[in-house]
Parts: sequence; structure tokens; C-alpha cells
Amino acid sequence: MRILLVNPNTTASMTATAADAARRVAAKGTEILPRTSKMGPASIEGYYDEALAVPGLLQEIASGAMEGAQATIIACFDDTGLDAARAMANMPVIGLCEAAVATAGFIAQRFSIVTTMERSRLPIEHLVQRYGAANRCTVRAADIPVLSLEDPTSNARTRLRAEIATALREDRSDAIILGCAGMADLVDAFAKEFQVPVIDGVAAAVKQAEALIALGLTTGKSNAYASPVHKPYSGLLAGFQPDAMAISA
Repeated sequence: MRILLVNPNTTASMTATAADAARRVAAKGTEILPRTSKMGPASIEGYYDEALAVPGLLQEIASGAMEGAQATIIACFDDTGLDAARAMANMPVIGLCEAAVATAGFIAQRFSIVTTMERSRLPIEHLVQRYGAANRCTVRAADIPVLSLEDPTSNARTRLRAEIATALREDRSDAIILGCAGMADLVDAFAKEFQVPVIDGVAAAVKQAEALIALGLTTGKSNAYASPVHKPYSGLLAGFQPDAMAISA
């Protein structure tokens, strides 16, 4: 199996963190193809960043399809560009939030997502509602910039620990979801410290991608995810005109 893992921000070190997490859980014979977007923001924190990250994401997915990828994981917990990617590609495209929420639902009656910035909390709450888990999940923000996760001199991990402790105490949650791909390397430490299941969206997405490939399932293209209509695109987006992209991805 060949699974494309695309980081829709432009920080290569975060791609490496997510790729390491993916390879740790990948089955024997599964190849992880990590890609970093070549255009867009260094991190995705809010709606503006998310919107401007989508073109670069779509380029990497189209390129990965030509290299034989059988499924794509979008390595951002905001599920950045998920619907657009599913419309463009035929192969399964999986978002971290959707994968993590689905996984948590198998093992916990209630669970909490701990993410980075407060501005990211509401978008994630909207995703949780979309995925049908609003009555089981509380979303919390540790109020830390995404890039601080890679700074050993920051207090990011201390603030994450504090927010997880609060979630377990106040939300009565049985599991914790780490709400950022940049947290993927913290799963084992937090699971050991808090003695509860801790879910990383990257790992969850890998196993779901493997399952979809094994089942021979692809994205349904009859209605909402129908391939884009061919029409002219102008200006900076001319290169994204459907017949110019690898729509058969």
C-alpha cells in the first residue's frame, strides 16, 4: 500500500513529525509518502491560513496520485481542504480530525480534544458537530502557537499537560485526542502520564487509510464529491483549472 501524507503548511519539520508517527503504526508493506506544501502559511491557525493552504495541498495530492498513492492523509487537524480534495481525487482522502473522532467513538463514551490556539477551537467544534460527536466531545485550547510545539524552550508541553488534566477532571472524559499534527510525538508520554487512551489523528488516519485500501473502497463521485466541472480559471489560479490538474488522482 502507498499512502500519501500531505502537510498543508510549509514547515517541513512538522511533516517529518507526522511522517514518523505514521510509520510507527503502518502495517508491514505500507509505504508512507510524506509531502510538504510548497505554498501557503508556515502554520495553520484559523480560517484565513486554512483557505490559503488549500491550493498547495491540492497540488501535492495531484502529484502524489501520479506517483501511485492509493490514499491521502491531510496532516492538519482542521481537516484543511478535505472536501475540495475529495472532489478532486478518486482515491480516499482522510482528515485527522474525522479519523481521530471516529476512533475515539469506539473506545470512549466521552472524550476531549486538546488543540493549540483558541482561534482553532471553534472551527474544530464545527467539525466535531459535522462528524456527529458534539454530544460526546469537548474541545479545549491550550492557547499555544503551533510553531511553539517545536521550540524546546517554550512552555507548550506544560500548558498541554495542564489542559489535559483539566479536561479529564471537568469533562469526565475517558480519552484524549491531541488536536494538532505537531503533537503526534507526544502521544506515548501523555498516555503514560495520565493513564488514559491518547489518540493522535495521524496514527488513526493511517489505519483507516489501510482499511479503505484493503476493502477496495474509493470516494463516491455521484453527488457532493463529483469531479470538478471543467471551466476557465483565471489569474494566479489558472494552473488549478480542472483539466490542468491531475483530476484522475
